[in-house]
Amino acid sequence: MLTKRLIACFDVKNGRVTKARQFQDNIDVAAAEEMARLVYDEQIDEIIFYDIMASPEKRGPDLAMVSRVAEQVFVPFTVGGGVKTLDDMYATLRAGAEKISVDSAAVRDPSLIAQGARAFGSQCVVLSMQVKRVGVSQEIPSGYEIMLDGARVATGLDAVIWARRGEDLGAGEICVNSIDNDGTHGGYDLEITAAVAGAVNLPVIASGGAGIPAHLAAAFAVEGVSAGIISSMLYSPRLPRNFTVREIKAELAGLGVPVRPWAGIA
Repeated sequence: MLTKRLIACFDVKNGRVTKARQFQDNIDVAAAEEMARLVYDEQIDEIIFYDIMASPEKRGPDLAMVSRVAEQVFVPFTVGGGVKTLDDMYATLRAGAEKISVDSAAVRDPSLIAQGARAFGSQCVVLSMQVKRVGVSQEIPSGYEIMLDGARVATGLDAVIWARRGEDLGAGEICVNSIDNDGTHGGYDLEITAAVAGAVNLPVIASGGAGIPAHLAAAFAVEGVSAGIISSMLYSPRLPRNFTVREIKAELAGLGVPVRPWAGIA
């Protein structure tokens, strides 16, 4: 049986990790490379960094930050934010990333997914989706709309329809990030996560809302969900307590979830 992946996700602003709630009220945490090394030493399975200022500042990814982080970790490392062209993808991979996450830029130019898949392979292209519950309508049959630019811009695009198109264009994974649940610590939005997972034949990453290991277990019970984003659980000052990767893996193993063993877990 394939193991489920724990992915530490960090929003980065000016080279430092910052923590938000529903994409607002950011709190400074630590230097990006320090957080990366911390979770790497705790045996995290993968790491994602989002450069949250790249798009608002109309620039490419912070390649110096990517290089600093890549020097500290030896697990799959995904970078998103500011990737608008094939050249941006190439530069980010060359700086040390193993995967590229595309989001707002891919909605504006869907060919970016296909270009990346052709040039680097589908396994390098992660389609990240900012999804917001808006209610079922003729235009949004799933009840979830794709949002852009840090949840500031509505698109009128249905999340499930966009996920299917992303798969057709060549994405290798899909990350479903719930705007409504982000930073709330109340659990993932399993409704839209399951809807996307049931609509595509790609690994799906649940994102937004995890506060305790049981939230991960609930997401992993959804067929097609192969990974879960953890963020607040690891370091947020808004939580009454934080968890180590070891504690999360031990609890998941106890719940019968197949995870890559941390030393000491049978």
